[in-house]
Amino acid sequence: MSNTPHELHEEFPEYAAKIRHLREIDGHFYRISNEYHDVNRSIHRAETDIEPADDFHVAEMRKKRMQLKDEIYAMLVGHEQVEPIV
Repeated sequence: MSNTPHELHEEFPEYAAKIRHLREIDGHFYRISNEYHDVNRSIHRAETDIEPADDFHVAEMRKKRMQLKDEIYAMLVGHEQVEPIV
């Protein structure tokens, strides 16, 4: 069981500036990044027994975190600058 926080800027260090920018300009990105943060904190608190939870609940929270992380990554990659083909 890992009790290391999985903060977005640690998960995607190469996208740290883009994460900050998208949180400012994209309401959906802002919402899902906040949801990721909330779920991530709940997992961390459960893993460190600050707020104990049963294994099933922790597993469900981890699945939710992974779904959010996948959606966040897709948005980060989708917003990359693409050079036009000449």
